[in-house]
Amino acid sequence: MQYMHAHFSSFLLPPNSNPTQPSQHHSAESPPVPTIMGLKCATLILFFTMFVASSIAIDPCTSKPDEAGLTVIPVFGKCSPFDPPKPDSWAQTVINMASKDPARLKYLSTLVGQKSVVSAPIASGQAFNIGNYVVRVKIGTPGQLMFMVLDTSTDEAFVPCSGCVGCSATTFSPKDSTSYGPLDCSVPQCGQVRGLQCPSTGAGACAFNQSYAGSTFSATLVQDSLRLANDVVPGYSFGCVNAISGESIPAQGLLGLGRGPLSLLSQSGALYSGVFSYCLPSFKSYYFSGSLKLGPVGQPKSIRTTPLLRNPHRPSLYYVNLTGISVGKVLVPVPSEYLAFDPNTGSGTIIDSGTVITRFVEPVYNVVRDEFRKQVGGTFSSLGAFDTCFVKTYENLAPTVTLHFTGLDLKLPLENSLIHSSAGSLACLAMAAAPSNVNSVLNVIANLQQQNLRILFDTINNKVGIARELCN
Repeated sequence: MQYMHAHFSSFLLPPNSNPTQPSQHHSAESPPVPTIMGLKCATLILFFTMFVASSIAIDPCTSKPDEAGLTVIPVFGKCSPFDPPKPDSWAQTVINMASKDPARLKYLSTLVGQKSVVSAPIASGQAFNIGNYVVRVKIGTPGQLMFMVLDTSTDEAFVPCSGCVGCSATTFSPKDSTSYGPLDCSVPQCGQVRGLQCPSTGAGACAFNQSYAGSTFSATLVQDSLRLANDVVPGYSFGCVNAISGESIPAQGLLGLGRGPLSLLSQSGALYSGVFSYCLPSFKSYYFSGSLKLGPVGQPKSIRTTPLLRNPHRPSLYYVNLTGISVGKVLVPVPSEYLAFDPNTGSGTIIDSGTVITRFVEPVYNVVRDEFRKQVGGTFSSLGAFDTCFVKTYENLAPTVTLHFTGLDLKLPLENSLIHSSAGSLACLAMAAAPSNVNSVLNVIANLQQQNLRILFDTINNKVGIARELCN
């Protein structure tokens, strides 16, 4: 057990530590010899695994009961309720999803807050990228099951409602909920949404229009109970979508985990005390294996943290202070202005659940890419969004990429920094430059680099924690 602890903790290092220094308990060359008890345990685990694998009575995609907690799955995974398994390989699926990142970054770059916190709005006409992970929730009384896209950079929630024109077959039915209630233009929540169609006088329904990745939808702001595992958030405000145009609206809605007044954290108040965490499974994961934990209870007791920063220009986003990047043992030379957090301009680094591959502003990415290529050697080609692909036989030469944050160094395992071609003959550095036509000045730590990590957000104590966790 000590050996396993040392192995996993090596991915998260205190700043300026030496990852190659042998453990005080066991050297890197001489792992502990397993005991007879350990061999028995291994045999039992193997037997249990074989038993479960051979049982045809277990359906890994069966919806779990509320008591099982909040599970998170890839939206294109085999257990996704939206689409049947894709004929493409998982690598091609990631390439296709990464091609939508530029639209996501454009959306993030346009998130500009107003002067008062209560009026941090959803800008009319802004383009979202399609979500990559969904979470199982229930809305109304009795609860109606929905699989909603998880988005840490958006505040509001919205779901398709019955009678919606252009929506999917699964919709929320307000008339079947005893706790449903409409909201009119006079309520404070309505003033927190842009794209309003409220009359200049009177108190009509709080109607608004939004766009999403080239598609548009119209909705009214309503409230109802929101069930998350065993917890219920009463009077939760969200958009009830009544018409869409286009194909990129999340089929069963979106759950906003941003930091604004319409987000889940703000509306749940003391229930979750401004704390949540998630572990995102690999896009290859078959099971409901990821998890979303809300509130301080059940969070990791020992976890390395870095300060959570707040930018008044983009108040919904989760900023952290990225101080440097290492490729192998080389700390690449990055001018500080490309990493620095600047509350006056909105520049800096964020952690985002909706972007697929990590994007650095071009000068930062170029030095990372060039050092990576130098250490691998050979020739390189491009594949989709990836411009540093090489023959897989050179993968043993691929250096580790380490992200240096204030108080925390994150050493990315190869599964979080490389992606392979569909044929398996190429390996590619799974990072890219931010689009040149986007004035984002943002570095984005994306979900491919977050997979199999527990990411903790504490908005009260202003810190972000990261710990290795195999949630596949």
